[in-house]
Order: sequence, then structure tokens, then C-alpha cells
Amino acid sequence: MKAILELHYLQNFAPSNLNRDDTGSPKDAYFGGTRRARVSSQSFKRAMRMDFRERGTVTRDELGERTKRAHEEIARLLKSEHGRELEAATTAAAAALGGLGLLVKEGKSEYLLFLGHDELKRVARLVNDYWDALNEGSADTGGKKAKSKKTALPGELAKELNKALDGSRAVDVALFGRMLADLPDKNADAAAQVAHAISTHAMRGREFDFYTAVDDLKPTDTAGADMLGTVEFGSATYYRYACLDLSKLLDNLGGDVELAARGLRAFLEASVFAAPTGKQNTFAAHNAPGLMLQVIRENASPRNLANAFEKAVGASDRGFVRPSMDGLADEKQKQDAVFGDEGRGRYVNVADERTFEAMGTAMSSVQALIDATVADAESLLDTLKANQK
Repeated sequence: MKAILELHYLQNFAPSNLNRDDTGSPKDAYFGGTRRARVSSQSFKRAMRMDFRERGTVTRDELGERTKRAHEEIARLLKSEHGRELEAATTAAAAALGGLGLLVKEGKSEYLLFLGHDELKRVARLVNDYWDALNEGSADTGGKKAKSKKTALPGELAKELNKALDGSRAVDVALFGRMLADLPDKNADAAAQVAHAISTHAMRGREFDFYTAVDDLKPTDTAGADMLGTVEFGSATYYRYACLDLSKLLDNLGGDVELAARGLRAFLEASVFAAPTGKQNTFAAHNAPGLMLQVIRENASPRNLANAFEKAVGASDRGFVRPSMDGLADEKQKQDAVFGDEGRGRYVNVADERTFEAMGTAMSSVQALIDATVADAESLLDTLKANQK
């Protein structure tokens, strides 16, 4: 059995620069022969991961840390939970990671590690249990002289550490996946796929804000500014798409239906309320989606509906959001008619009072939408769990 959840959102951002390229310009892409505004999937996923931490639907121990300083976090756990001295704990933690091939050089691992907080706690407990052996051994601690890719560990510690990195309780690792180049058997395939958001209409060109700043303590008889520059920005109505494989999510979380359901709720909450934070102190473009469509399908392939906007939406006295809604509904109706498996759709329309039969059931609020989708998905998770037995 296969079960997927799809998200189709339309979101209009006021003038902003939420996600910029290496030159500081808002990102863009060509689609349907016209240049479109773009916000990368990575920036949305980062915003969602930060939202998980703040909302509390899942706990800290059920989330991961993406860092080059995992040994420092392990050392803090050794100090707070086991009473070890911080400097010695840092050395021991670096030695333990080095024994797995995750070498620490000059205070950092060679690349970002995405580890569940529960995994970090398990590693800290093992380092504490093998404290004397680690400190008496000859393993390279990962300092400036570290050269090898893997250092020797005493006794059964290497096997125990390897088992500790199972990621079974980290919701964001389960959702977004991870790659550990030196431990490929610990890689996790993402349960969620997130598309780059693109504008439903042609990008009209970037605009520039010329800004100046005046020194508060400068003499009043001196004219002119003490700092000046420009920042690029733009505004657009974006189509956002994501799909989530419920079976993969359940598998990544070790078959824990309750945790998978809470992880799904956290994902849905963040999909609505989280947004990239680039230049928000300058623009404060805190704009919620105008349309949120959530569709659950069984034994069907996911469908990105971006082709609704392959021909760029034209401007009208209704703006871009409303004609984009029409285009999205038409595209879903056409694809459902041709391919079938229209799924169970629910949506919230914030922009106006219209209803769209092709989108399924209109919901009164975001909370009602999420509650209904999670309840539907939880029933499928129970079925998927039963099929695993």
C-alpha cells in the first residue's frame, strides 16, 4: 500500500528579499519561457525545521541538529547529565566521533552532520560509560594533527556507537533525510519532497531600495549621510508544492504511528506558518498563504500542479492570487479527469468567498484543515503499520 500527502499553496509575498543568491539578488528561474521569482526549497525547509523547535508539537529529543560541532553538544550533555569536565568531555567526544570516521579537525567536523538529539544523547552515555578507556587510549582526538579518516576505539565501543546512530526518533531527519558520506549505512531517504516555490506570473524585474544612514553623534553642521547602499527586492504570488510519503515517514520513525502523526502535524503547521527569514528586518513580509490545498492519495503517484502556470498568469484588477486560484483548480480538474485518483482534497480559501469543487472540501480554518488531514493520515498510518506486521 502506498499513501501520499500533497500540499498545493498559493502565497503572495509583499516586497521582500526572502531568499537571495550569491550577489544578494532575489532568486529567480525561467519557466514557460518567462522569468519567474523563486524561493528555494532549502530555505523553506530550514524555516520549517526552526518552526518545529518553537511550536512544541514535537519535543527537542524528537528533532535533529545539523552541525559541524556535534562533539561540543555531546560534551555539553556529558557535563550537564554526567558531571564531566567540559574540556575533557570535548576531547573524548571528538575521539568517539573520529572512531566512526566522523573526524573532527580544528574544532569542527569535516562537513555538517545531521544527527538526532536522541542520537547525541546515546553517544554521550556511551562516552561516559567508556570514559576511562577513551581517555587512556591512543585514539587521535581530532586536533590540528589529525590526519587519518578513522581513529581506533577501545573494546566494543565502535559497535555500540554505530548502533547509537539509528536516527529512529528524529522527526526532521525522517522528513528531510540525511547523507553521512563516511557512514552511508546511516543515510536516511527523505519522506518529504519540497519544490522550489515559483511565481505564477512573470517576474517584472527587480527593484532597488537606496538607503542611507546618519551618524547619531555627527555634528549638525555636516551635510550628507555616513553610510549608503542599495538592496534588491521584489514581490510575487508563489505556487508552493510538497509531497510526503506516509509509508516512508512511518518506516523512518521505526513504525511509531503516534510520533509519525505528530511529526505530520508539525510539518503541516510549519508549511503554513513558517517562511524564509531573509531581509525580514528590512521588509517584514509576513504574509500567510491565500490558498492551502491538502490532498491525500492512496496507491497513486504524486502530481505537481505547476503546469497550471506554464503560461504566466496575467495581471488584472483582481491581482494575481485570484486568477492563480482559478488556474490551479482548472489544472487539478484536468489532471484528475485524465489520470484519475483525485484523492481526498481539503482546502482553505483566504482570498475570497469562492469554492472550488475540484479541490474537494472547503474548510473553515487552518486548524480545521490540519486536524482533518492528520485524522485521515493517522488512519492510513494505522493501516500501513498493520501491513508491516
